[in-house]
Amino acid sequence: MQTYLPVVYLSILLVLLSGTAFAILRQIFKTRKVETSLSRLQNKLKNEKGTAQEYYELGSIYLDKKLFAQSVSVFQKALKEAENEESENTALIYNGLGFSYFAQEQYDLAIRQYKEALKLNPQYVTAINNLGHAYEKKKLTAPALQAYEDVLKIEPNNQIAKRRAESLRKRFVTS
Repeated sequence: MQTYLPVVYLSILLVLLSGTAFAILRQIFKTRKVETSLSRLQNKLKNEKGTAQEYYELGSIYLDKKLFAQSVSVFQKALKEAENEESENTALIYNGLGFSYFAQEQYDLAIRQYKEALKLNPQYVTAINNLGHAYEKKKLTAPALQAYEDVLKIEPNNQIAKRRAESLRKRFVTS
């Protein structure tokens, strides 16, 4: 039995190292893909006018990189192009712009953008959740709870809305 113990330990170590190597390689490829897209979009949009979709993609990359001020400017360009193109993705752009403002703690601007997204797509659950979160940050408990309840009418199993609504209900009871 003792002679098998080092083999077992080595096997376990090999499995752990293989799993770690796989995770690292996957992250490297993901990062490389994002960086390639970032570079391509920056170069293209620096030299020529882009589409609403291209500006949206670049703004989303900036969001992922936590470059919120840059994402605001790019999402605004995306909105301008979306108006010209009559794009179907305008609600997504407004939501992205709202998230950029939210990340910079400009909650009133974020709320305005989320509401614009919802004018275009009233069933846009992500924007409703984001709206609820912005209301929470502004300590507007009733509208925040209403937003989460609106999400639950559309998606009864939405975990974010369930968790946040439950938390807000508890605050109402204790206050």
